[in-house]
This record gives sequence, C-alpha cells and structure tokens, in this order.
Amino acid sequence: MTSTADIDWSELLAQRARRMKPSALRQLLKATNRPGMISFAGGLPDPGLFPLNRIQAAVEAVLRRVGGKALQYGETEGVPELRDWIARRYSTDAMPLAPDNVLVTAGAQQSLDLAGRVLLEEGDRVIVENPTYMAALLAWQPMGAEFLPVPADAEGMDVSELEPLLAQSPKMAYVIPNFHNPTGATLALERRERLIDSLRGRNVALFEDDPYAALRYSGEAPASLMQLDSHPDDGGHVIQAGTFSKTLMPGLRVGWSIGPRVVIERMGRAKQATDLHTSTFNQHIALELVNTGYLEEYIPRLRAAYRERRDLMIAALQEHFPKGSRWKTPEGGMFIWIELPERIKAGELLMRALENHVAYVPGEEFHLDGSGSNTIRLNFTKTPPPLIPEGIQRLAEVLNRA
Repeated sequence: MTSTADIDWSELLAQRARRMKPSALRQLLKATNRPGMISFAGGLPDPGLFPLNRIQAAVEAVLRRVGGKALQYGETEGVPELRDWIARRYSTDAMPLAPDNVLVTAGAQQSLDLAGRVLLEEGDRVIVENPTYMAALLAWQPMGAEFLPVPADAEGMDVSELEPLLAQSPKMAYVIPNFHNPTGATLALERRERLIDSLRGRNVALFEDDPYAALRYSGEAPASLMQLDSHPDDGGHVIQAGTFSKTLMPGLRVGWSIGPRVVIERMGRAKQATDLHTSTFNQHIALELVNTGYLEEYIPRLRAAYRERRDLMIAALQEHFPKGSRWKTPEGGMFIWIELPERIKAGELLMRALENHVAYVPGEEFHLDGSGSNTIRLNFTKTPPPLIPEGIQRLAEVLNRA
C-alpha cells in the first residue's frame, strides 16, 4: 500500500514543544538499571521500606468503606476530605487554611506545571537559585520563561543578591527552602525573613517547593515561607507545593498546592484541561493511610533509616574521596552535594563511573550558567546500607584516578 500523503511533524510542532528538552537525569536513570549497578543518581525513596501489608490493608479498607465511589471520576480540586486534611495539617493559629486554599495534584511536579500555565507568559522572568531543581526549569521553559539565577551556598539562596534581580520586574521567584535539590541546603531563618521582606510591596509570586520537609534528621525546622508571609488570602505572595511521594510512596502520584484562592481556582481550571483530576482511588488510599495514623508511625522509622544511610555515606566520603573535596552534612532530605577539586570534571567521568558500576548526577546539570563542572549530587536514601560504602569506594576509585 502506497502512502499518498507526506507529513513533516517537526514543522507542525508548537513553539512551546520545540522548547521542551529531555531530562538528562531521566535518561541517566535508564543506565542505572544495569545488573550490579549501585546508583546514587535518582532522588528516590527505598521501595524496600514501603510497608506493603499496611498499604494492602488500606486498599481493602477503601474498597470496603468507599466502594465504587473510589473508582469513579472525582472533583478536579481533589477529594474533599483529603483537601480538608491538608488544610488542617498546614494551618496555624496565625494562618488558618480552608479547603479552598488547597488543590490536590498529581505529585508536586504537577504543581510546578500548573503554576507555570496560569502565571507565566512569553518573556516573563523567574528568579531561581543557582543551582536549582532541573525539572522546574523543564516545566517552565516551554512557557517562554526567562530565568534569573541568584547564587546559593550552604545556607540556601543568597538573598543579599536579590535586589538587582527584583529590579528587573520578575513575575515569580522559585525556592526549595528545606533540604534543597540538589544541594541539600536548608534556607536559614534569617534569609527566609529577608526574602519575604524583599517581596513586600512587590507584585511577585513566590513558589515554595517543599517536598522534603518531613525528612528532617537533625536540627529544628524553621517556619515555612508561607507562614512567614501571611494568610494566603490576605495579600500573600506564596504558592506552596507538597507531596506524599517522599513519605507515603511516589507511585500514588498524590501531591498538593496551597495558596490564595484566586490562584488555586485558576490552577484548578488548568488541571481540569490537563487530566480532569488526580486519581480518585489513589487519593482515598492516601486519605485512609493518614487517617489511621500511618504518618505518625512510619515517618519516625523512615527518618531513622535515612539518617543511618546519610551518616554511612558521610563516613565513606571522609575515608575515600579525593583530598580537597568539600561537602556539608544535610539536616534532612535525600541528597549530599559535593564540590570536587577544580581540576576534576564530573560530567567527563560519568561514563567511567558507570563502567565501574556506580552512578551519580553531574552537578553541572543543575546550573543555569554553565558552572558547577566539578560538582556532583549523590542520593543516599534508595541504596541499602551495606552497599553505600562499596558504592562510594567505587566512585572514589574513578575520581582518584582522575
């Protein structure tokens, strides 16, 4: 059969589709599935810690209690009882939240996408930390956003560098305040207060990406940016994203956005056009788990397990890594950020590391300005404890030869 019509799909692509870039990390994760590979690359929890019996019981309870309603189409904004739970959990005396301040999303990543859809237009400027979470850039690049990088250090965003960027009339600023991805840094309270103060009187949104907050292993938790700002509906600047991916399981794809009603309502409209609603069944599973005390039982065990792995990795780094390497022990989260001696180019050594059956993410991927060629991000949560020292030793062999 002979085709009578030719089509060039590349000519049909919208401009925003042409801006969509593949994630280097997602491509790298394919290589980590090789037999014998020890991967410190992905920001993944350990599936061996998922309490399967408890999850099975929750599934059975949902089917028994909710029945077919849990398998039906649902409200775009989310299951009302789950929205109410999220609002109550994140409310304070000074910042009471209502369900209308909450939108249930397909993970925190969808919050990024929806915020971009309703706020960003061609040429709009967004302040981001440098380095920053690469998937935020991937979400907003197709919108035509222009990124304004601000330096970050061991205490998070250097807010003393904000003023020249704010003078360029950005529409939004993006911050990961707790256990930053990729650096693991926690934004110091004094910097949080200065950041909020710098936005007062300015028409600038602040996206607070906070997926790791529950994974704290040491130190005291500072107030969130949303708490420091004001009640969302009283002129608040902040949209806050959270997720169950790090505390329940990522396969549920249940997260949320909290913010002023006006922007949450518009994000809901955008979500309706995108996927109608987050899985009703998965929302009810999450609701069943949190209502039966799962988080209170499970998170302390999760923290203890990940604290042990963090400490194992730090000890192995101290023993094996090249002299002149620098890192700071994160207070929580999933990552350790390492600055190698200047002469070591992490990206150039990745293939050698993979040949030695160990994987990491070169830090240059997270920078907007081409810097960071001597940095790497290591994940310590997915790898079982016995393999962490071995994996660090394998990686150190490659680095020391370089």
